[in-house]
Formats: sequence, C-alpha cells, structure tokens
Amino acid sequence: MLLFITSCRSVRLLENEQTLVTKVKIKGIDKKYEENAFEYIQKEIRPNSTINLFIYNFANGKNGHYRNDKIRNVGEAPRLLDSSLVEISRNQIERFLMSKGYFNAEVKDSISIKKQKASVTFNVTQGNPFYIRNFVHQIADPAVDSLYKRHNRDFTRLRAGMRYDSDSLVFERESIYHLSRQYGYFDFLRQYVRFEVDSNLVGNLVDLKLIVDNPENKTGHSVFHMDSSFVEIRTSDGSMEKTPRKDTLGQAMYFVDYNRKFKAKPLGRYIFQKQGDLYNIDFENLTYDRLYELNTFKSIKVNYKKSDSTHLNANYELIPLKRMSNRIEGEYTFNSGRSGFNFGNTYTNRNLFGGSEQLEVKAQYGVLFDSGLSGSLFNRIYNRDFQFGATLTIPRLIVPFRIPVMGKNGMPRTVFSTNWQVFDQLNTYSNRYFTNSISYIWNETRYKVHQFTPILLEYRIGRLDADFKKQLDQEGYRLYIESNDRAYIGLGSQYAYTFNTLRLNNLENFFYFRGTLDVSGNTLGLISSVVNFKKNESGEKTLLGVPYLQYSKVETDFRYYKHLGGERQLVFRFNPGVAIPYGNNQNLLIFEKNFYSGGMNGIRAWQARTLGPGGYNRSVLPDSLRLNLRNLDQLGEIKIEGNLEYRFKLLNDFFGAKLKGATFVDAGNIWRIKNDGINPEGQFKWGSFLDQIALGAGVGFRFDLEYFVFRLDIAAKVRDPQFEGSNRWVISEIFNAKDFNERYNLTNYPDKYNFIQYNFGIGMPF
Repeated sequence: MLLFITSCRSVRLLENEQTLVTKVKIKGIDKKYEENAFEYIQKEIRPNSTINLFIYNFANGKNGHYRNDKIRNVGEAPRLLDSSLVEISRNQIERFLMSKGYFNAEVKDSISIKKQKASVTFNVTQGNPFYIRNFVHQIADPAVDSLYKRHNRDFTRLRAGMRYDSDSLVFERESIYHLSRQYGYFDFLRQYVRFEVDSNLVGNLVDLKLIVDNPENKTGHSVFHMDSSFVEIRTSDGSMEKTPRKDTLGQAMYFVDYNRKFKAKPLGRYIFQKQGDLYNIDFENLTYDRLYELNTFKSIKVNYKKSDSTHLNANYELIPLKRMSNRIEGEYTFNSGRSGFNFGNTYTNRNLFGGSEQLEVKAQYGVLFDSGLSGSLFNRIYNRDFQFGATLTIPRLIVPFRIPVMGKNGMPRTVFSTNWQVFDQLNTYSNRYFTNSISYIWNETRYKVHQFTPILLEYRIGRLDADFKKQLDQEGYRLYIESNDRAYIGLGSQYAYTFNTLRLNNLENFFYFRGTLDVSGNTLGLISSVVNFKKNESGEKTLLGVPYLQYSKVETDFRYYKHLGGERQLVFRFNPGVAIPYGNNQNLLIFEKNFYSGGMNGIRAWQARTLGPGGYNRSVLPDSLRLNLRNLDQLGEIKIEGNLEYRFKLLNDFFGAKLKGATFVDAGNIWRIKNDGINPEGQFKWGSFLDQIALGAGVGFRFDLEYFVFRLDIAAKVRDPQFEGSNRWVISEIFNAKDFNERYNLTNYPDKYNFIQYNFGIGMPF
C-alpha cells in the first residue's frame, strides 16, 4: 500500500523544470463560500486524482520520461504548476467574493515547492460585506412596469437591508425575462434588463436601481398572439422522401406526416398553444414536455415565424424513434451458496394504433442452483421461474364519459396489463399465477400523482409438493398448507397517491408521501349475498370452482428530506402497513399479499424475507422444514419500518463519478395478526412489539454518474428480535462471530447467520 501511494504522487517522469501541483488550499474565507470559491481555481492546477495519475503514469511512462507520441488516453495527465493559471485563479476568487458583496476583498497567492511538488495557497482577506440601502426600479414601458408590479412579490429576492449578492440580480433578470415571455412579449431579451450599483456611499452601503429598457427606436414592447400551427413529422432517419399524409384540425393546426403512421388528433391534444392564444413560453415548454413524454419522438423542435407585427406561426418538426425495438437482457445471481441466471426479452412497439400507444411484451426465464444439493447440475436446480406479460399504454384516460384534457401537469395514461407466471421450487412448491388489470394514472398537480386500478383480476393455483405437504400435515402445520396449497380468484381494486416524487433528486427541505390501498372481494361478497355461491370443504364461497379473496391492505411511505448545506442531506423515513383478511377468507391472508422485511430498500442488515415475524426463531422447525421453508415462512400482515440516513459527498471525481457516502440506522419488523401456531412469538401485541424491533446500522457508498447511481450499502445487525432478552443485542457478539455461528448452527442448521450484509443496487434506497 505504501509503494502504491508513493507511486501515485511520483514525479520521476517529470522534466527538471516541471513541478507537480499536489495541494491547493484557500485560507481566510468563510466556510459557506469555500466550496464555491474552489470551483474558480483553474482545473489545470487542481491536484490530480491519485488513482487517475497513477494509471496515466503507468500507461505513458517510457525510459524514465513521459511519451511524446502514441500517448494513451487513460487516467489523468499530471497537473503542472503554471504561474499564469495561479494568477487567473486568484483573480477569479476575488471576483467571486465581490459578487457576494465583499467589494474590498483581497486575495493573495503563495507557492511552496519542494522536490518538484508544489503547494498553492490562496490567502483571503474578505473584509466586511456591503448591504443594499435603497432598491428602486425604472421600467420604460408602462405595460411592462404594471406587469412587474403585479408579480414581482412572487419572485424578487431584492430588498433594502439585504447583503449585496450578484446571484440575486441574475435571478431578478431571469425572472423578469420569463415573466415577460409568459405574457406575450416574444421579442423580449435579457439585455433589456440591467442594474446600476452605486457604492460611493458612507459605510458599506450601496444603492441599487433596476432598469428595463425599451427596444431601440421603439416606445414599448410588442405583445404577440398565436396564429397557425404547422406540424411536420419526418421519418425516423429525418428524411422527407415519402408522399406525406396530411390532416387539418381546428384552430388552424396543420399536420404533414412523412412517416404515414401518426394520427393528428392524439398529437394535437398535447400542443398547448392554439390560434388566438397569447404567446406563453410556459405553454411552449409544456408542449415539449408532453410530446417527449409520449416516448415516441427522439427530436422535437419548434420555430416561430411572424405572420404580422403581432402574430406568430409555430412550426413543429418531429422526428420519431424507431417504431419497433427488441431488447435482450441477462444477469447472473449469487447469494449464500446459491447461484443462477435470469434472461429476458422485451419487444416494444411505440405507435401501435397511430396515437403513440406503446405495446410492451416481456418474457423472462430464471433458474437458481443450490450448491448444497447433491448430484448433477440438473439435479441441483432449486427453482425455476418463467414470466410472460404484455402492457398497452395509451396516452390519455379512456373512460365512458367526457372529461377535459388533463395534460398540463403530466401525461395521463391508461394502462392495460396482463401477466402470467409459472414457478417451481424443488420438493416444495409450485405456483401458476395470472393477472389482468386496467389502470388510470394522472397528475392533479406537478407534485401530486394518482393511480387508480378499478379492475384487478387475479387467478392463482398454488400447490405444495405431495411429500412436503404430508410432512407439514404430520408436524402440525395445517394452516400453512391451507394458505399455500390452494387456488383462488381475486376481483378487486387498487389506489395509490404520491406526493413530491419530482423533488426526490433535489437538495432542499421537503416531505414525500406515498399511500396505497388494495381491496378485493367486496363486489363478489355483495353479489354472493344475492346469488347462492357454492362452498368448498372449508366453507368458503367459490367462483368458477375456486374461492374468491376478500381482504384490505393499506401501506404508507412517509419521508422527510432535510438539506444541511452543500451536498449534505438527512432523510427520515417511516413505512408502516397492515393487511386484513375478512369475509370469505377471514382466517388467512394469501402468501402474495403478506408483508416481508429486510432487503436493500428496507432493513439492510437482513436479507429480504429473513426478518421476523416478531420474535420468531426458525430453530422451532425440523432441519428438513427449515431448508424447504426458507424465504416462505417469515411473512406478516403488519409491518413497521423506519430509517434514518445521513448523506454527504466524499469526492468530486472518482473514476468519472461523484463518490458520495451515507451512514444509516434501520429499525422495524413484521408481525402476524393472529397466533397461527406456525410462527411462535410472531403475533403483534401492543405490550411487546417495541421489544421485537430489529435494529441495523451501516455505511454506504453511492457512485453518482448523473444519469443513475450505483449503490453499495454495508449493514451490521445491532439488535435481532429472534433471540431473547439481552441476547438480542447481537452487536456484542460481532467480534466473537466464529463461536456464535457454531452455536447458531447447532439450533438453526442449514440457516447461516451473517452479522454483516452487503447490498448492491442501482438507485437510492429511498
């Protein structure tokens, strides 16, 4: 390691007159400005990433010098001392401080060189900031002046008594520009907005005047209205060689389609600037957003041409994506001695009926092998899973009554979906699952999203292996047989409400909420009170020969995001849920509707489906059942989870990505509503549930590539409710793991106990 670190900062390849910059510091500056000020230091003199410099040196060193030809473009070339760049950086830092109101700020640089390694220090004398004494405005056009007076309270940051900050001036200019373009001033330019700053006052005070000029040789700004709209749809390669299909809609909208696959009406629905409307840049941007949300076009351009001195024609140029595509995916999985693969194929048609309807057909097949099984590779197959599904998404709400266009806050969608699953687990369980649904998704506002599924039809046939079923029966697990070895039909509805999804990637203070409601069987229960449904041996009413489900399930996800400055953030999450079976199957809830705990997005110190319920310990199971019931017996109708995570930045550049860190604490569990005899100590009780809360803590690394995030979380079990009393604080055994695992193996074989759990994923956990 010492040799590696030494080589990272090696200067052996440099020429005698060259000096490597190894350290840059800014002293004497307010902490809140330090990070921003560092950005004004020229990149060419910022210290290298040690790893990237090592890679460059390794690839481009030759005979004790750097290559002069055939230079390999890997790693990062050495950042060499350049006095002119130091001076530019010094000047830029000084200008930055002046922009923050420190007009008397002074920055000096000093350079220390030792053995061809340079340390550059910028010494700052900030001085006292200047404050605004008076703020006035002077707007030449009375109409623009009136517009500013009506709306400036909604956006202005400028007021008497505040510290001078040029960012606030820029924000004011941008706000006036945007406001003018909202109200028809198509020709309005940012250059018309300027400021006069008078700092020749006693004390650290300035007078500030906002000035908005008229166009040259004009007495005011012109207001424009929309005239005609011309929509030109080219082929996916951008050509216009075919004879186009033409169409005309109301309000002077003209369509020319060289692709000959698009209908005018569905597209016209999401062009929001119509004939006679006042030009509005917000409607222009809204049109861009909705047309892109159709997921049909790869390029959208709009140009305006004046039809007269007060009217505009809009010309839209659309280039579609390829209509059809096919994607093949595969992955290899490995976990606790089990390995396997999944591969799938996805076919997409992006314009099925000419209205940007998207059809997606998926097929996926997966196999999991267990190294603990004997025999050939074929005999070691632990489970097989085949899934097939088709989804048709239509970019509007299809309902049997008239509704207004609902596209201003988001693209409304109607989704028809069907899915089949065939699953087999060795000597344990098989499942045949079929679902059909119709869903509506729409935005109430930009931040409030509703999803309503009025029809969800499910049909399932689950069968236990005959020998395994017999063993369960003999050992008293009849209820487990009844909840898994069964067929059912479900006819229900679902609703989900989400608030503030758009803010999840922002560094600010906000609340996030998602609530879901899933109910099934109430309509069939009402019909059964009139129609005499047949009953099975268990007394359940049946439809098409199988019992129908009747339950209600509610789950909420509440979060608070607190911005702590820079890229530091504190996140609190509370995620409770409850599912209650009643009516036709009031004694049990089917496997698929139960909650589970653990996993990369929950309590990360446990693998998914390995925590709880309550204080349940799998040592009560015989060894053979413990093997076959793995991931099948730790379920519950009640869930309570909470997470606290602190996020921060570690490095700006780590192999081309931002490296961010996190520390976290996770807490929670799941419980059964009733004492079913399957999970001892697994029932929810008000007097004991707090004592059955599991605790995990850890650290995480996030590799932020802007478009997506790779995540590695390392979590340790702190408190495990499967044990009793003080033994639940398993963190005390972490340095005695070998002896602990040997004791655990005596009672829980073949289960393995892992104090540390690694979670690798894409995206943030919440």
